[in-house]
Formats: sequence, structure tokens, C-alpha cells
Amino acid sequence: MIALKLPVTLLHDQADACLAQWELQLAQGTAPLPTEVVLDASALVEFDSSALAVLLGLRRVLTQKGRALRVEGMTPRLRELASLYGVMDLLQPA
Repeated sequence: MIALKLPVTLLHDQADACLAQWELQLAQGTAPLPTEVVLDASALVEFDSSALAVLLGLRRVLTQKGRALRVEGMTPRLRELASLYGVMDLLQPA
């Protein structure tokens, strides 16, 4: 099982490294990717819109592999930012 988690802090300076780390983790996995990859966002406290860019980047990577992303534990502030930017449906498909 692949366990992806958002860090406590995810600002512009950490965004590229965070996405690259997840891409590496996905590529190095020994088991096949599940149909839906779950990401735990509950630890995220300090962030900017770069966090959304990272989540959308991960979604793009998984979509290219025929997989879906499910984000769990989104804080109210992260939900609000995703709604403000109009990407909530991309992160929490119905």
C-alpha cells in the first residue's frame, strides 16, 4: 500500500520537491498502484496556493497512469482555498 501524506508546511519553496518525492515514491513501489490512491491532508497547517498546485500535479500524474486521487482529511481552510480557486471538484470527485 502506498501512503502519501501532506507535510505540515507546504509553501512555494517546498512544492516542487514535494511532488517529486511523491512521483519517486509511486515509481519505486513494488506493488501495483491501486485504482484509487489516497492522500492524507490532515497534517497540513501552513500552506499557500502552491499546495493546490501540488495536489493537482499529483492528480495529473495518477491520471496518466490510469489511477484516481482521493484526498482525505482536508482542513476547512484547504477546502475553502480549493473552492475559491474552483478546483474542489477535481480533488473530491463525486
